[in-house]
Amino acid sequence: MGKKVIVIGAGVAGLATAIRLQHAGYQVEIYEKESLPGGKMNRIETGGYKFDLGPTIVMMPELYREIFELCGRNPDDYIPMERLDPMYRVYYSDIPDAPYDISSDLVELAKTIEKISEEDMEGFFLYLHEIYKRFMVAKTSIIQRPFRKSRDFYNLAMLKKALKLKTFDTADHFMSKYMKNERLKQMISFQTLYIGISPFKSPSFYTMIPMLQFLYGVWFIKGGMYTMAQSMEKLFKELGGTILFNKNVQEICIHNRKATGIVVDGQNVSADFVVCNADFPYAMKNLVKDRAAKGKYTNKKIDKMKYSCSCFLLYLGMNRKYEEIEHVHNFIFNEDLKKNLDDIFAGNKLTNASFYVYIASKMDASLTPDGKDGLYILMPVSNLAAANYSWNEETIRDYRSYILNTLKKIRGFENIDQEIVTETCITPLDFESKFNAYNGATFGLMPVLSQSNHMRPQSKAKDCEQLYFTGSSTHPGAGVPIVLLSARITAQELMHDDQGIVYDYSGK
Repeated sequence: MGKKVIVIGAGVAGLATAIRLQHAGYQVEIYEKESLPGGKMNRIETGGYKFDLGPTIVMMPELYREIFELCGRNPDDYIPMERLDPMYRVYYSDIPDAPYDISSDLVELAKTIEKISEEDMEGFFLYLHEIYKRFMVAKTSIIQRPFRKSRDFYNLAMLKKALKLKTFDTADHFMSKYMKNERLKQMISFQTLYIGISPFKSPSFYTMIPMLQFLYGVWFIKGGMYTMAQSMEKLFKELGGTILFNKNVQEICIHNRKATGIVVDGQNVSADFVVCNADFPYAMKNLVKDRAAKGKYTNKKIDKMKYSCSCFLLYLGMNRKYEEIEHVHNFIFNEDLKKNLDDIFAGNKLTNASFYVYIASKMDASLTPDGKDGLYILMPVSNLAAANYSWNEETIRDYRSYILNTLKKIRGFENIDQEIVTETCITPLDFESKFNAYNGATFGLMPVLSQSNHMRPQSKAKDCEQLYFTGSSTHPGAGVPIVLLSARITAQELMHDDQGIVYDYSGK
């Protein structure tokens, strides 16, 4: 029997790391504090309606498929996917009757860009050209590898590559070099919010997110995103792994700067290695109690780090189908996006906001009762540390009213408030309590330059042996495809240490 690995948390990265290690011959046990797998990739069920709880947009499907292919499985047997085209519809709140459909077919996309701003057509393709070059540098040299030592980054070869990313520019400023039309810039640059940062603060290379959609498309998994979580759990068990639910880990046991196991339900459980998929800031503050093992990540340091925005979500079971709304993914932009984003990160209560509506039942009718749709509505909001207001019934009522009143202006949603059968919501308080998201920050540590790449927490604990981290607050960052890469890095790091393999990345 192989060496024993304990994984704390059955989020996406925890499950993916566990699968890789179990497949490699380790004896892996996952301890999950909730009753279902997936972490934020979870499901809410109410009154016959099934909703994805968190992530909804499938990009870079090859990374989803990779975990199944690694184990000799056909991904189509686990996560059957269908490409969406158009990928999504964009509404602007001041012109709700004139939405734009965004396609990954470049011919159709070009027609849409011309409708929005013919003068920016050339600039749009110049943007794609430039950001694709940067993406290839990041893909081949940065996001798929660890940075254990300072010389892994601070060497001539790596610095030359890093300079090609031109990281000191913001996403909005970078976009403004190529396009002048505000609507077009909004449509592209807002997608930095997928990883919890404003395009006015985000390093420009994160505009590779919309580029990935434009060039490679958006997909839908049958059953919604939760199918991925269920399928990873299924695969892990098929490989012989053990997953224990409703197990709230209280501590990572550390002796002489070596992780030796965990404390769960007051009992010590030993292991050869520990992989922590709990949010890194939460874990460092609450699970790693050995002062020396924290290293530089003291409680004071954790409090001073920068955190992503949070989200307010409504899950509405409706009494009818919305045939007038044609697409699964719909974005509703307030015309003053900059003020909206500034308010989010300044902690102001929002009076004008942009939000997102996801109707998974358009692709899979089994997610709702016959003849009905379910609406998932997400609005980015301040995290708990930044917010200058309280999350109470009044705040929920105000945000709910704003969303429904804005939707009433869109054809098909005119009577939305009278068509609700079931209703559930999630606030930043829920992200903090249910998922141990520090400050309720949905996407973990904010990916500002000082918290990216080699300056982000790494998979291998720097001040403790046999302890590893994975997930959105670790390198390479947030977003489902990226945390799947985090899992790959974490599994490789653990196996290399176990096998005595030492890689020197300097000069490569």
